[in-house]
Parts: sequence; structure tokens; C-alpha cells
Amino acid sequence: MPTLYEKYKKEAVPALQKKLGYKNVMQVPKILKVVVNAGIGRFVKESGFIENVEKSLAKITGQKPVRTRAKKAISNFKIREGQEIGVTVTLRGKQMYDFMEKLVRITFPRVRDFHGISPNGFDRQGNYTIGFKENVAFPEVKMEEIEKIHGLQVIVNTNAQTKEAGLALLTELGFPFIRSTK
Repeated sequence: MPTLYEKYKKEAVPALQKKLGYKNVMQVPKILKVVVNAGIGRFVKESGFIENVEKSLAKITGQKPVRTRAKKAISNFKIREGQEIGVTVTLRGKQMYDFMEKLVRITFPRVRDFHGISPNGFDRQGNYTIGFKENVAFPEVKMEEIEKIHGLQVIVNTNAQTKEAGLALLTELGFPFIRSTK
């Protein structure tokens, strides 16, 4: 079975070139990076929770996460400047394609009541954001090992110029989008 990168090179690039009307192969959009974020939210006061989230993201992505800190204090959320509020991982290259292949082929089918992902998660530049309410959809996370279930966010960063080009790219790579009923 071909990997996602091979599928992109052999199938997606010619299909996108034809579909989007590009004359040059270099005009075809590609995925630059995948960012996986997890905020610790209301558990910010619990000491071991951020380590739990960090271990979980390390298992999911295969890379050590970086802790993020609050840039400014927000009294309503009881956040102080410099306080650790989440973890993030940036994937590029082979790890990125391996993660996306696992996301499309294994993780999405494991999500409860999954009928496809919404095409509304694109921004104007063709980047796509997916939110997961639970980290248990990923095959590396075992229910017995986790103390608290947390959500996470996956951002697929592309060099597409429009929403339509980003949607066409991810559709060609096998992302299971819901057909819009407009």
C-alpha cells in the first residue's frame, strides 16, 4: 500500500494540476506542516495534568512536545503571564506524512459517531483545523493508561492560496469530508 507522500506525488499532483488548471507542477498546493495542540484549560491548577497531556501528545505524534506559556494575564480565566497553559508539537517531513496517514486511515474511523469531517474548518489560505474532544481516538492512547481524557487540535498548514485549493488537496489525500448540501 503506498504511503501518503507517494500518493501525493503520483496521484494527487496530476489530479490537482488538472482540476485547478495549473500549468506548472510547482503551483500545486502541498502540505507544509502539521501542528498538534492541546490546552490544559480548567486543569491549569492541577500539578500533574500538564505532564499527562505531554506524555499523551508524545505518544500520539512520536515527538517531544513543547510547553506553551500565557503571553499575558487574563484575570477572568485565572491565568497569569508566563503560566504554562498547553503543549504543542510541530511535525514536518516524513513524520508529518506518517501522522496524517494514521489520522486518515486509523483515527477518523475510531471516532465515535463519525460521519466525515466538516469542510468548514478551512481558513482563507487553505489551512485546515480539526478538533478532537477526546484523545482516545488515537491508537497509541490506551484507556487504562490515561488518568483524564483531554481534547486536542490538529492544524494542517498548506501553501494553498484559497479554501477551494486546500479542500481539493486534502480530498485528494483521502480526508473524508462530508458532502456539502448547499
